[in-house]
Amino acid sequence: MKQLSDSLLIQSYHKAIELNLSEEFVNQIREEIRKRSIQHLINDFVTQVG
Repeated sequence: MKQLSDSLLIQSYHKAIELNLSEEFVNQIREEIRKRSIQHLINDFVTQVG
């Protein structure tokens, strides 16, 4: 996950939730988002996508 851009990581997070992937996987993505301090991008992405 460290190789993913911030944008791709956020997209992956939303897609994992949409596809109802395992909670463990979603939590791994969420943890990487937290480490990068980019939580604010989660809401920004939703706003952009509509």
